Amino acid sequence: MKGYDNTKIKNIAIAGHAGSGKTTLTEALLFSAGVTDRLGKVADGNTVSDYTADEIARKTSVYTSLSCYEKDGFKVNLLDTPGLFDYEQSMVEGISACGCCMITVSGKSGVKVGTHKAYNYAKKMGKPTMFVVTKLDDENANFNNVFTELKTEFGPTVCPVVVPVIADRKIVSYVNLIEMKAYKYENGKAVETDMPTAEVSEKMEYRIDGLIEAVSEAVAETDEELMDKFFSGEAFTQEELVDGIHRGMNEGLITPVTCVAAADLEGVDMLMKEITLLVPAPSEKEDKPAIDKSGDPVSVACEPEAPLAATVFKTVADPFVGKMSYIHVESGKLKSNSEVVNASNGNTEKIGKLFYMIGKKQVETNEVGCGDICAAVKLNANTGDTLCDASRVVSFAKPKFPAPTYRVAVKAASQNDESKISGAIQRLLEEDMSLRYEQDPDTLEMILSTLGGLHLDSVVGKLERDFGVKVVTSVPKIAYKETIRKKVKVQGRHKKQSGGHGQFGDVWIEFEPAITDELIFEEKVFGGAVPKNFFPAVEKGLQECVKHGVLAGYPVVGLKAILVDGSYHPVDSSEMAFKMAASIAFKEGIPQAEPMLLEPIGNLTVLVPDDNTGDIIGELNKRRGRVLGMIPSEEEKGMTEVTAEVPMAEMNDFTLTLRQMTQGQGTFTIELARYDQLPSNLVANVIAFANKD
Repeated sequence: MKGYDNTKIKNIAIAGHAGSGKTTLTEALLFSAGVTDRLGKVADGNTVSDYTADEIARKTSVYTSLSCYEKDGFKVNLLDTPGLFDYEQSMVEGISACGCCMITVSGKSGVKVGTHKAYNYAKKMGKPTMFVVTKLDDENANFNNVFTELKTEFGPTVCPVVVPVIADRKIVSYVNLIEMKAYKYENGKAVETDMPTAEVSEKMEYRIDGLIEAVSEAVAETDEELMDKFFSGEAFTQEELVDGIHRGMNEGLITPVTCVAAADLEGVDMLMKEITLLVPAPSEKEDKPAIDKSGDPVSVACEPEAPLAATVFKTVADPFVGKMSYIHVESGKLKSNSEVVNASNGNTEKIGKLFYMIGKKQVETNEVGCGDICAAVKLNANTGDTLCDASRVVSFAKPKFPAPTYRVAVKAASQNDESKISGAIQRLLEEDMSLRYEQDPDTLEMILSTLGGLHLDSVVGKLERDFGVKVVTSVPKIAYKETIRKKVKVQGRHKKQSGGHGQFGDVWIEFEPAITDELIFEEKVFGGAVPKNFFPAVEKGLQECVKHGVLAGYPVVGLKAILVDGSYHPVDSSEMAFKMAASIAFKEGIPQAEPMLLEPIGNLTVLVPDDNTGDIIGELNKRRGRVLGMIPSEEEKGMTEVTAEVPMAEMNDFTLTLRQMTQGQGTFTIELARYDQLPSNLVANVIAFANKD
């Protein structure tokens, strides 16, 4: 595969709701361009994009895959992204590396939550967008309804480019509104045909006129001269339409709409033509902001003769090949067998072989120019790192990935796997930015956090399939704590005689509530009733006791212990004896001090659609939550931010409930705020569960 300069490259992320036809469209583009000699099907598990065992089994995309084709002197890189919300981080990877986000919308089901997610991510990252209405071969597809929905949901920037002519619920032909030509498909090939007339459909002529008006109006918005020409009633030339839409996409003013029946290859060739004409090339994009090694802001232009600057936007942990890094060259040229600087840590990276990717197929290359995308193996760099020439070290901002909120405790299924589990998960952490693995400091469980149940299943499956590590998951334990409510004074006396030196320790200790997480120990002994050299032993005995309370064995907090009196034996007293005496005092005194259980309370912030506000408040009330406030979101239109305090014990499945309740639109964050008294009606269950463990 030959190299292309930055004016002849198109980088396209194909995103959208799950099941909207992203992988099928990718397959159709590759087949139409002659990259493949057969048209794979998702249902058969033989597509170029979905090639991992997990994807073949699920019959859906799990990872963003890279492929490319060459057409009319252009190289087009396709990033096929997942649509399921559990794999949202992979969609973010793909959009972050693209020059245009092509959003698929099913002609049957229309605009969905995934449509909005892809569009919003693209806009946040400053990427041009276009819509492709898919599955027009379905008898229930309705392009006109979907187009109206797109205009309603995304506003006047939506601009029709290719539309179907429908009569008797069947597609008669496709009209290219830029060329003002109609095409029908015979044996998979486009043949020019007559433009639709009233004889085809009573309303079609009106609709075509209206669509032409919509295109002209959108193009007029991009230039003052074109605006004057539009108001004068003069028709735009084909070149003016192409240039206007192209410029409008670059500036975020126009989102073109085209359509396909990818399974039948209808409209695919027209889409490829629009990709060539309308989608901006890397050479046209604005200079990308970065930070130099001094921390000062700089701009990096996509220029072939500039020093190298490239971003690692995706990492694959392959147990056989090793670590594979997907790289987008922002400026300069990336060459095989060269050395670069990793701006994230200052280390030097050795670049070995470079590859263009077509799914899992690797095409080796010696050099990759600016604007292009490739893969390299066995780099130490991670996703989001910037690779630079030593003469100009800069770093680009890392993409913001969705935070994992679905937590499970994990442990090895067998002792043989215990030594391998951390290493295997560490490999997965390198490729998945929405995965967390850490030890809970209170329960000492290893906690794996994912975006949802499917995400968790994929991770667990990959651990076993690729790394030979089988794990068992469970609901994480809740880090309850114990405390006391009143002050008591008790004696702890330890006396033992077994021939020779005995053991004797006698203490009087006052226990009282305090505002602290750590044990406060004081001594107020008068007259040497307990020698000073035994004070540390008394404190040590108490420190060991507070690790396990008397109710359910949870750590004791909010406790102050004052050593006020005692006695000793000049021969039999020892540090061990006084340590035991302190322990006896603790076990005698705490039950008398009205002990109680404390549960962790979290600060919750939930972002939900306005229509779901009442539902979420009701759900939080069921979970013993206390709503603190609601405000309209400043960043997300039509969304409300709800803040509340909730018991952490009630929130384990909240990720799944919120997703179901809001069809995937809702998000939340939660962090530990404090501990509160556990309601009395729940105490018995918590104690029983603790004793069972």
